[in-house]
Amino acid sequence: MSEKDIVRRLLNTAGRTFAAEAGIRLTDKPAPLYRLLVLSVLLSTRIKADIAVDAARELHQAGLGTPRGMAESGWQERVDALGRAHYKRYDEQTATALGKGAELLRERYSGDLRKMWSWAERDPDALRELLTEVPRLGPVGADIFCREAQQVWPELRPHLDKKALQGAERIGLPGDPDRLVGLVDDDDLAVFAAALVRVALNAKLAKEVA
Repeated sequence: MSEKDIVRRLLNTAGRTFAAEAGIRLTDKPAPLYRLLVLSVLLSTRIKADIAVDAARELHQAGLGTPRGMAESGWQERVDALGRAHYKRYDEQTATALGKGAELLRERYSGDLRKMWSWAERDPDALRELLTEVPRLGPVGADIFCREAQQVWPELRPHLDKKALQGAERIGLPGDPDRLVGLVDDDDLAVFAAALVRVALNAKLAKEVA
């Protein structure tokens, strides 16, 4: 099977961003970008991706889909929302971190991640550094955010993190980012990267593709 055939099967089988799975219609606006940040925090812990996605959806449905809503919510309210999604291993620590992170965004960036992007002068490395200042969002979480945000912030392209490269190698695609980028259109990079992560996390799915 050619690399193009593998990519076609990959996108047909797993071509969906994690943001889309969480019900986030990602646009260059404060609310969806914040929901992506929350999702990135949730995904960066050692917990199943589908649980993190469900938790992001629960927080939004509880009215915690904006920095203001999150910051003004009660700690127990956040814990309960996480619990409904069975995000229980790190629920208390994460509930605290989400509250502090929302306060940080409001104080420094008026709750608007586009201002963080401007503060970083649209430099991907500078953005990742600023993102790691958000509680419980380390380098892995910053990569998750950038991987998905490249859908609406073209300057982040191409962003293929370590997990995406692991997925590529698992299904017989090159582990070299430069070669991978040439297999899809720029506008498909976010979906492509997410699909690669999915096969990195799911051996059964990888076998379906390869």
